[in-house]
Amino acid sequence: MTQEIKRPSKIICVGRNYADHAKELGNAIPEQAVLFIKPPSSLIDLNTAIRWNPAWGNCHYECELSLRIDQPLSQAASKEQALAAVGAVTLGLDLTLRDLQDQLKGKGQPWERAKAFDGSCVLADWVDVSEITDWQHVEYTFDVNNERRQVGDSANMIFDIASLLVEISHIFSLEQGDVIMTGTPAGVAALHSGDQLKMTLKGKTQDFVWQTYVS
Repeated sequence: MTQEIKRPSKIICVGRNYADHAKELGNAIPEQAVLFIKPPSSLIDLNTAIRWNPAWGNCHYECELSLRIDQPLSQAASKEQALAAVGAVTLGLDLTLRDLQDQLKGKGQPWERAKAFDGSCVLADWVDVSEITDWQHVEYTFDVNNERRQVGDSANMIFDIASLLVEISHIFSLEQGDVIMTGTPAGVAALHSGDQLKMTLKGKTQDFVWQTYVS
């Protein structure tokens, strides 16, 4: 595994990047990438228990392949240039206050209260990018209490990783340490106190497994 370079200046998240996830929430399939940002203050590691204010309603897990930018990237000219800026990968949880998000969406308001709260971004340890042999076929799974809940494969993304990086770099200048969360597959649901969570990323040399829990 590789060590984190520094705390990110921003965490850029991709919404609705798996058609089956968009459908399970009743959302339309997007014609262009849906992007939003989590602040550095939202980030916690696996040693910190997941918690949120119960008054905010249900908190859903969304397991996502996440990328670390190791070289500054702005206005990428090609997919190859964009991918070369990625130095490490991991799995992360984009925690979402679903009840609150639905209320905000119903009012036509931004999602930040539901997506960017303290502790809403959980990242596992970084793995060197050399473990990824094919960006078009990166596989991962997410289990809750030893029950398989999500199966991810970058082959099923609406917007592939290289194209996402090019597009994002034309909107946001990416700095060393910035994180891209690439979207979640179907199977999201509410977390509950005491839940035991496991994320598994299939790499070239081994499977990388991380565990955490809900307070």
